[in-house]
Amino acid sequence: MSTHAHGDHHADHGSHGTHGHDDHGHPEGAHGTFGSYMIGFVLSVILTVIPFWLVMTGTLDNTTTTAVILALAVVQIIVHMVYFLHMNGRAEGGWSMLAMIFTIIVVFIMFSGSLWVMYHMNYNMMPGMNHDMSKMP
Repeated sequence: MSTHAHGDHHADHGSHGTHGHDDHGHPEGAHGTFGSYMIGFVLSVILTVIPFWLVMTGTLDNTTTTAVILALAVVQIIVHMVYFLHMNGRAEGGWSMLAMIFTIIVVFIMFSGSLWVMYHMNYNMMPGMNHDMSKMP
């Protein structure tokens, strides 16, 4: 009887060890492969070198350079989320992507609202008052 109980213990331990690893709910390949990490790395390097080159050579005017750098920064954030953080519609049943989208919307609302308030602050605060500091006593 002791041998039988000992055999069951090994069988449980073996199935529990593989079951514990497979029970995460990740689809096959969710942790990425060497190839996917290399694609992410190469894209990240390219998306870093292009803005550096634009600034160092001065090929575009300042406004266009700033817009291109900001656009490439957004693309690089997406590359990092997809290739290194493995965020997609399938990961965790789509909840991680949904949470990210919700966070982006909230941050956009807060950022744009703050800019709007700061931009219009001079017009909305004490209209008609002269702000010339040289006339102060």
